[in-house]
Amino acid sequence: IAKAKSNNMPNDTIERGIKKAAGDMGSVNYETVTYEGYGPSGVAVIVECLTDNKNRTAGDIRHYFDKFGGNLGTIGCVSFMFSDKGIVVVENTGIDEDTAMEDCFDCGGDDLTVEEDTIIMECAPNDVHSMREALTAKGYNVLSAEAEKIPANYTQLTDDDAIKKMQLLLDHLEENDDVQNVYHNWEMPDED
Repeated sequence: IAKAKSNNMPNDTIERGIKKAAGDMGSVNYETVTYEGYGPSGVAVIVECLTDNKNRTAGDIRHYFDKFGGNLGTIGCVSFMFSDKGIVVVENTGIDEDTAMEDCFDCGGDDLTVEEDTIIMECAPNDVHSMREALTAKGYNVLSAEAEKIPANYTQLTDDDAIKKMQLLLDHLEENDDVQNVYHNWEMPDED
């Protein structure tokens, strides 16, 4: 809910998503389905979906990959390149790095990265909620907290056509109502 609100998603859309996930949409049964494949120039992509029609969703996802220079693969073809981690991002209010590290470890974290405006803390995927609560109790402003798939290495795209196609693939995947999360190992160019 916090992630949706931070992205300015309307409340009725959030409520519909909650009802969909909880199965409160009548007799419709939703299933979690994960698709794996390669985008342009071999960029690894994992797409997590929640759908009431696997055939429709599979067709849509396959179409996006085909249309934008990629190909849908089999389960496991790219997931080995990613590790599951809990990522909690807190606002950097000028706190001492040693204090932040101590608080991170006290709250169940494994590692942290201090940036100018944020502190990114890592934990086990199942500990995200408890770590968020513990950091909030310590007075931190938690900006986001979720389990993510982190790539072991990144792929750079230098060809303008491949960059355009990869961005279009990501845009289309994220616009699909069935798609919950998209993970990839594309090292996106810095926006100036």
